Amino acid sequence: MDAIILQILNGLDKGSAYALIALGLTLIFGTLGVVNFAHGALFMIGAFCAVTVQRLMGLSHTEIDDTRTDFLGNPLKVDVPYLHSWFGPEVGETLISWSVPIAILLAIPVMMLIGWIMERGLIQHFYKRPHADQILVTFGLAIVLQEVIRQFYGANPIPTPAPDALRGSIDFGAWLGFPPNAIIYPAWRLVYFVFAALIIAGVFAFLQFTTFGMVVRAGMADRETVGLLGIDIDKRFTLMFGIAAAVAGLAGVMYTPILSPNYHMGMDFLVLSFVVVVVGGMGSLPGAVLAGFLLGIVQSFASMNEVKSILPGIDQIIIYLVAIVILLTRPRGLLGRRGVMEE
Repeated sequence: MDAIILQILNGLDKGSAYALIALGLTLIFGTLGVVNFAHGALFMIGAFCAVTVQRLMGLSHTEIDDTRTDFLGNPLKVDVPYLHSWFGPEVGETLISWSVPIAILLAIPVMMLIGWIMERGLIQHFYKRPHADQILVTFGLAIVLQEVIRQFYGANPIPTPAPDALRGSIDFGAWLGFPPNAIIYPAWRLVYFVFAALIIAGVFAFLQFTTFGMVVRAGMADRETVGLLGIDIDKRFTLMFGIAAAVAGLAGVMYTPILSPNYHMGMDFLVLSFVVVVVGGMGSLPGAVLAGFLLGIVQSFASMNEVKSILPGIDQIIIYLVAIVILLTRPRGLLGRRGVMEE
């Protein structure tokens, strides 16, 4: 039983990333009708926002430490982070340790700005073009963004640790009444799942309970009618593109302690996320979230050694096999709407 719970936790961890990226993809497709193959690059840029904040907070200057000497007896020169000098060693080190969560403050405006620039500068010119054109141009944009990141940050993964207080593991099984140490799980992965759940709930609440969200949902259902009412739905959809970019960016920021950022991580998640969107149903926000967690859990169980010993490599293809089965039985996906991409 404990092994099953552990695999479910692993699945929720993976599914959280899939669901967040797929949610942003579906927001863009549902509002603008654009198949955005650059969305994985937004996830990557969010991760490098965390890297940037970590480097900025780690900037240091040289000071003379009279209490320490080198082998010649001279006072030792040491590098002291500016945060230590400004706020004291304890507070400064705490801020540096929490650089990943603090990076959220940078990622939100940066990602919304990037989303706005992408939509106004490029995407808007492809609204009425075939989906194949949209895929080609956004895929090309993703490659450009990927190469820009590689140029500035290098090709190697950059370790970005979680805060010291959340770097270890917790006895999750004790919460469920299991014997001590029956289910030990990394604390940050649980934090990531909770964070993803809050973001998903926030997006749904925004669309469901705010006037802005209600107008957007109406525009998704019937854009022309909303426009005839005198509402500038295009501006709202542009903002939704920025929100979708921010969701992808936040997913990337918080995922950095789990997977060290590298310039191709966006492509690694992009294909899987599109599979998630298709399985959930094109244009369906609940479907994207449901499929994300479902496929994450399925992939987790397929990664068990007992399963791989029987079916080697099954963990690499299980998501695609599940997608084939679902689409053969439900061509619109789990919660897909009639008429979406069926013309």
